[in-house]
Amino acid sequence: MSVPVALVAGLHGPARTAVVDRLLREHPGSLAIHHELRRITDGEVVRIVRDAAGVRQRARFRLAHGCTTCTVREDLIPQLLLHAPDTGLLVVDLWDSVEPRTVAEALDRPELCDELRLTAVLTAIDPELTPVDICRGETLAEAGKPAAAGDERHFAEVLARQMEYATALVMPQVMPAPLPQADTETIDMCREVLGHLVPMTVLTSPGEPLPALTGPALCTGELAARVDPATAQLPGDSHTPAADTVVWRRTRPLHPERFFDTLDVLATESVRSRGRFWLANRPDRMIAWDAVAGIVTIEDAGPWLAALPEAAWEMLPPARRLAAALDWAPGTGDRVQHLVFTGPGLDRREIHALLDSCLLAPEDSADGDDPFAPFLDLPDGRHADTGPNH
Repeated sequence: MSVPVALVAGLHGPARTAVVDRLLREHPGSLAIHHELRRITDGEVVRIVRDAAGVRQRARFRLAHGCTTCTVREDLIPQLLLHAPDTGLLVVDLWDSVEPRTVAEALDRPELCDELRLTAVLTAIDPELTPVDICRGETLAEAGKPAAAGDERHFAEVLARQMEYATALVMPQVMPAPLPQADTETIDMCREVLGHLVPMTVLTSPGEPLPALTGPALCTGELAARVDPATAQLPGDSHTPAADTVVWRRTRPLHPERFFDTLDVLATESVRSRGRFWLANRPDRMIAWDAVAGIVTIEDAGPWLAALPEAAWEMLPPARRLAAALDWAPGTGDRVQHLVFTGPGLDRREIHALLDSCLLAPEDSADGDDPFAPFLDLPDGRHADTGPNH
């Protein structure tokens, strides 16, 4: 019988530790494994194994290539297999800036399924820091939280991906009940913000029961489909006192130069934006838009289904075909402009007017310079951040 494995991610270490502590208390006989990557840029890792009573093992070792992938492959998985026969639940307490998707997909392998099964991906939420940190524009290195040498990711983008990939978000039980009024307001504000950013993800507030952790194995393909550009579950239009979410959907193509000229405005007026779009000069390619805290990433996400022969559709995952069917329109197929913007005080009419002005008009031509070429025509499938000012 395989042993359940729960991942706990989160950039806010104290909140994540509090969630792991609760899991260990509520699941007698469980064990948590944590890799401290504070000195990963020097190739040094500290492994900490603990249970509800305290630390059982602390070991310091070095990796030839200091990175998260090496840590998971060379130490985490062997440790999980070592302790699996003696525990009913294994908790992987991920280092601050580690994104859970990489670890989840490393665990979802046929050769491990008889001994380990991934049952939950939790992200710990600090209700006071999260609404502020989703706006932070500095890099992880600048924040002192890199997960590898040369880690160029930004703080806010990692926080966003940790939240969006999770099967549940958990606020730690750090305040006594009944909660003081100020703390109640902080939690309510955070819940409101998360309701815009991840409206379809379960959120556990202090005092509420935790999600079940001992059920069947998760399918990481389904988890990926929730966040990948072609199939992502994007938020809908919403307005609350703290924030607005504005959805823009059209089928006409975008004029590449006019749209490129709007990137700064779109990225800086919203806190978080995501989606997919198509350009008049690249009609066969889906392009992914991902922006947080003013940092925009533009990436070629592959062909639209309408650009493929029907015989190739059967080779694609069901989620991809379903998403295309929902977007399908006569003449354009699944080609769609679907962009979602979240931030405080957004003006829906203004955003729609700006984006509508970028659509290709009958008298327009898409010929000429392509300002997206430096970001889309990269070797080896790489992508580029445009940054806050391209």
